[in-house]
Amino acid sequence: MSADFIPPLLLGLIPVLAFLTVMVWMDSYKLVRLRTVLLVIVSGAAAAGMAWLIITQILVPAMDPTLIRRYAAPLLEESLKAAIVVALIRTNRVGFLVDAAIMGFAAGTGFALVENLNYMAELKNAGVGLWIVRGLGTAIMHGGTTTIFAVTAKTLADKRGQAGPGVFAPGLLLAALLHSFFNHFFVAPMLQTALILLTLPPMVALVFQRGEYSLRNWLDVGFDADTKMLAMIHTGRLSDSPVGLYLATLKDKFRGEIVADLLCYLRLHTELSLRAKGLLMMRESGFQVHVDQDVREKLDELAYLERSIGRTGRLAVMPMLQKTGKELWQIYMLKE
Repeated sequence: MSADFIPPLLLGLIPVLAFLTVMVWMDSYKLVRLRTVLLVIVSGAAAAGMAWLIITQILVPAMDPTLIRRYAAPLLEESLKAAIVVALIRTNRVGFLVDAAIMGFAAGTGFALVENLNYMAELKNAGVGLWIVRGLGTAIMHGGTTTIFAVTAKTLADKRGQAGPGVFAPGLLLAALLHSFFNHFFVAPMLQTALILLTLPPMVALVFQRGEYSLRNWLDVGFDADTKMLAMIHTGRLSDSPVGLYLATLKDKFRGEIVADLLCYLRLHTELSLRAKGLLMMRESGFQVHVDQDVREKLDELAYLERSIGRTGRLAVMPMLQKTGKELWQIYMLKE
């Protein structure tokens, strides 16, 4: 490696990777596995390759370069990065604001790494100033805009209880506008870089603070609710509760063995929910806890029961379970 290559390497790639590393380290509940972060980085890199092909093969021959840089490219690039986060949210891989922020920045990191590597290949004689702007400005901007999209989308998904297109549109629009503003260069590039470095870290810190506060509240309330539900099931007092009364109404709609499977499903789901919350509490306290064989067997049994009760049975059992994005995420966490 030549000495001339060292400044682009250090300034173009290291800052965004360091920022992401700090975000993962700040995750006291260890919501995100390193393997998942790496996969999202790779997905972001693939998105960068796709954006390059679309811009060079379709947009450049048809549009003015200034329009591409200011409007078309920001919307295209933010859409491709956002698609990664959309897939994660819709498949319950994201449960809280903290992991939404990490996943968003990871997608932006992968995109920025490929983009800057491409610049290194094309601009071999560029000065240090360019790499300060590219590495501390543009690369961090890519991570920041996708983080904003992810946090906005997750907040709206939690409020609305679903992850339809309306949940993702506001965040995408905001991310594209911020990216477009950056590409207009209303102020000097070095000043833009300084503004990003001054605003993004406090914003991420605020997201983590609010996200972990919300997570602690969810754990406290959910742990008590799950414990109470499990106690009622094990002591036979469930029939006197609203859940038991609802379960009794299903006897006229399902065969007896299906109703029994519904009750087993309720018990297993509650046990696993309780185990997941306990796991998070242990991780927050600094313990390295892993899913044991007993949990994996219960997950297999839960999957069997889901097939047994069928789609209608799963719909019927939903009112008895708090099947929010967080509840579904915790089951996915155990599967991982």
